[in-house]
Amino acid sequence: MSGLRAWLASIVVLTWFASAARAEPYLALAQNLPCVACHVNPTGGGMRNAAGVAFAQYALPAYRLPDALMGWTGGLGPYVRVGGDLRSDATTTDVPGRNRQRVTGLQQWRLYGDLQLIPDRVGIYLDEQMGPGNRLVEERYLRLSTPGMGWYLKAGQFYLPFGWRLQDNQAFVREVSGIGMTTPDRGVELGLERDGWSAQLVWSDGPGNQGRVSGHQVTAQVVKVASWWRIGVATASTVSTAGNRRVDGLFGGLHLGPLVWFGEIDRVRDAGYPEGTRSLLAALGEVDWPFAPGFNLKLTGEYFDPDRHVAHDEKVRRSLVLEYAPLPFMQWRAGIRRYIGIPQNDIDNRKLAFVEWHLLF
Repeated sequence: MSGLRAWLASIVVLTWFASAARAEPYLALAQNLPCVACHVNPTGGGMRNAAGVAFAQYALPAYRLPDALMGWTGGLGPYVRVGGDLRSDATTTDVPGRNRQRVTGLQQWRLYGDLQLIPDRVGIYLDEQMGPGNRLVEERYLRLSTPGMGWYLKAGQFYLPFGWRLQDNQAFVREVSGIGMTTPDRGVELGLERDGWSAQLVWSDGPGNQGRVSGHQVTAQVVKVASWWRIGVATASTVSTAGNRRVDGLFGGLHLGPLVWFGEIDRVRDAGYPEGTRSLLAALGEVDWPFAPGFNLKLTGEYFDPDRHVAHDEKVRRSLVLEYAPLPFMQWRAGIRRYIGIPQNDIDNRKLAFVEWHLLF
């Protein structure tokens, strides 16, 4: 059985379990809501709006705080909202033939801010990573919009719209596409949010076009949202002095009974290599089962072919993750992950276990 067929089979029979993705596409699918329903950024990720904060207080956790402690919306008056994310984890990694490695510490500490210069029309958004390490601006842009977020325009630095908004920076579809929540870009985004539809068009520098490498990138995405499913297509074309790149993606999801399914498949074509154009393929599939208040069980399989012209070089990842939100704005995650690659490469056949604590507000 080929690597791709093995990946598809692993999803169908549910033999392994989900990855440690830090964003939650399954919640949007389960609630039949677009990203803009819960996030300030119309394409998701980062700061939550008032509805998103209310969901984190009243719908997500297993238990509620006393009424006197509820009601936080992030608002500091009518024009300013703030928020944040704090994550700490402990990870154990087993690589064949090597000593076990354990790492514990701060994973992420972010602060968000949104200033409404003219409510529902003109705003300034900021996403800044405070640690670990040096402070780093992730997003900083001016947003113009029509009331109700129909048409909007963003100008500055922001995450590009492409596929599912995963904060798992090591997901194959995010690493291979080069578009994720570690690669903000500078440019202009024109977007449209309508009942059942979401679309974006971006002109930007290109995340990899930095320093002595110059060029530009055009990114486009269209998503159809229905009552129990959604499907989207995305494309990104990069012109660069280091070599041109084209990325095409197809993604979608279903909400059937107690289970939420979603997946993505991306194809990348890189030019500029001595041997000609290189073609890559990455895919992700996940099923989520929120089986009790505050609990969710994830099931994920991933596939990566680093060069479609080379046989038997595929990589697979399978994981099991249990999530528990005991109280508003708090979540615990514990999981295991299995990597499967070519037998000669020990690092591609490692096992990983982790525990993560997440505070959001």
